[in-house]
Amino acid sequence: MSPLSIILSLTGAYSLLLGVLVLARDYKKVENIAFFGISLGITGWAVGIAGFIDSRSLDDALVWAKFYYFFPVLLVFSLVTFAQYFLSQAYKTLKKTTSVLLMVLGSILSIALFSSRTFITAGIIEQDYGKRVILDEGSYIVYSAYLIVCFAITLLYCFVNLRDATSPVVKQQARLVFLGVLASTATGLYFNLLLPAAGNYRLIYLGPLFVTVFLTAVAYAIVKHKMFDVRWFVVRSVAYVISVLILSVVYIAPLLYMIGTLILDYPFRTGPFVFGVAVASLAALFYERVRLWFNSLTAKIFFREAYNPEQFIAELNSAIVTNLDLEDMLTKASEVIARNINAEYCLFGLKETDRMPQRVVGLAARRFSDEDVQSVRQMTPRLNAKVVLTDFLPPEQDKLKHILQMNDVAVLARLVSDANIKHEGLGYIVLGPKKGGDLYNTRDVRTLETIINGLIIAIQNALRFEEIQNFNATLQQRVEDATKRLRLTNAKLKTLDEAKDDFISMASHQLRTPLTSVKGYLSMVLEGDAGALTPYQRKLLEEAYTSSQRMVYLISDFLNVSRLKTGKFVLELNRANLANIVEEEVRKLELTAASRQLKINYQKPANLPPQYCDANKLRQVVMNLLDNAIFYSRPGGAIDVELTHNGRNLTLKVKDSGIGVPAAERHHLFGKFFRASNAKKARPDGTGIGLFMAKKVILAHGGSVIAETTEHKGSTFGFVLPLEPIAATQKQALPTPAAAKSK
Repeated sequence: MSPLSIILSLTGAYSLLLGVLVLARDYKKVENIAFFGISLGITGWAVGIAGFIDSRSLDDALVWAKFYYFFPVLLVFSLVTFAQYFLSQAYKTLKKTTSVLLMVLGSILSIALFSSRTFITAGIIEQDYGKRVILDEGSYIVYSAYLIVCFAITLLYCFVNLRDATSPVVKQQARLVFLGVLASTATGLYFNLLLPAAGNYRLIYLGPLFVTVFLTAVAYAIVKHKMFDVRWFVVRSVAYVISVLILSVVYIAPLLYMIGTLILDYPFRTGPFVFGVAVASLAALFYERVRLWFNSLTAKIFFREAYNPEQFIAELNSAIVTNLDLEDMLTKASEVIARNINAEYCLFGLKETDRMPQRVVGLAARRFSDEDVQSVRQMTPRLNAKVVLTDFLPPEQDKLKHILQMNDVAVLARLVSDANIKHEGLGYIVLGPKKGGDLYNTRDVRTLETIINGLIIAIQNALRFEEIQNFNATLQQRVEDATKRLRLTNAKLKTLDEAKDDFISMASHQLRTPLTSVKGYLSMVLEGDAGALTPYQRKLLEEAYTSSQRMVYLISDFLNVSRLKTGKFVLELNRANLANIVEEEVRKLELTAASRQLKINYQKPANLPPQYCDANKLRQVVMNLLDNAIFYSRPGGAIDVELTHNGRNLTLKVKDSGIGVPAAERHHLFGKFFRASNAKKARPDGTGIGLFMAKKVILAHGGSVIAETTEHKGSTFGFVLPLEPIAATQKQALPTPAAAKSK
């Protein structure tokens, strides 16, 4: 193989390696596939010319010529596709039909090239400088026109993108690719189209060599501007290859020596053998150090801003975990992030809360317009991404991309958890472009996604701490203001309460007198003072008498409530028989119960001892218990009244099969004006003071109330009274038994 062929083969290998690296980065992207097609075209072109130069027969030379005329077709079509999808996404003026037409024409040219011996390559002749292809003029013109059109379209795309690119990084990429394509096009057309058309085949090998200008431009874009984001893979590969080469040399040297001594019968010497073993041992011992040293060296050359993610995260955690001051914590965090990622600036933008305004904290004093901030806040939740790279936003997000570029924002990291990715979150981490013009890569994105969750927790804790601090600062004033308002309100309530009590007392007294008169006249009529009554008249009058009696009891309850408030509630104690009181109240309410299809069952106990009590108030209690049982029982049921004693206490129980009281409301029983929800529906005209006054009266007698109820199954209400005199504090107000007898 001639030196010229070796150079061409190395050029092809270099091209193929670069294409494989780009394709391995993301083999699904059209632009990556197109770049691989470019690399493959250059490789085939270079290797084909090398084979043509070194071929030993004219027939072999013709085969190689076919190949090196085929691969430029693949090369230029891949260039057009690459320019269309990678460089000019916003200017896809090349319609699908045109792209398909270029592919069809390229396929026709390729098929004709290999199916016809004379298509383009009419023959091969020997010249003094080597072999030369006799070109078929017509087909060669068509072939040349195809290549020139494809080159022209590619350059047009490169120029348009270079002219209109807004991102500095994208503009720099477009500039490098444009210059590389321009140089390669000019030299390739001159040395491999024009000169051969004039019959000069002396310099055809220069075309592939000059195309390395394009490859070098792309390689520089990879290293400098992360054009395909494969730099990390390339650099690590270089580090490992060099490490392995050095260690292989160190191992192979003593190994070859031992093989020569033991197998090939070279004379054995102890010194060299010990030296070989020592070198091998040292190589094994220092392998990891050598590898790390080359990693560090390549990082300095290619990755000036390279960082260790674990160290970065640890440094950030130490800055935020022990700090609860929000401003200070975010300032330190932005400093750590900007220094490690090598960003021009780093800011935290936190959205407003119920108690805190919107704020921007960080290293740089930058301001964003309210309109831009609102637009970004509305658009970013729809992206379904935690980290947004401005330069890689899709075309449908051009508005967001324009806003970010105008504000010199390269990265927008959303402070939101994975579960709430469709919501706005706490705010944003805003990063400027990298120093030196480098692009943010997937490694940066993964690192930012990792630190977001920790930052969310730290910011939430700091916000709570800040809220507590602000609350403590204003707590005293709030308490004083609230106390002042409460005192004013309480004074107003007391005034209203007194007015209400006065009204109830006055109204009760005013109503009691006419009701007493009505009740008296009804009693006289029922007793026959106004003449004989028919059964129907008697029934109506008895109903009126019972209702007036209930109204008297109700007014008495209101008066007692008023007396409780004013401290004038006293018991008028006399000897009375509770069995007779219960019997009288049962008799009075039997007609009312019968009208509701209810029956009251009461067996008057014999030999029930009398006791000192306020008979009128106990009568009201018994009436209230019976009245509730009647009105809250279902028609067709029965009400059981049981009065017993055990020598020490009297016990009255009124049991019904009514609606009962809901479990959630039982603790309100005996409260003033309380009525259960189901009771309000069954009896809308109730007042809610019957049980309240019953409990007050019973407790005043030294007794206790009974309340057993189950919703939908009925209730048992009653009381227990001691047979002995009530509390010692009340004995002074009670007449003694002797005094009572004397009366």
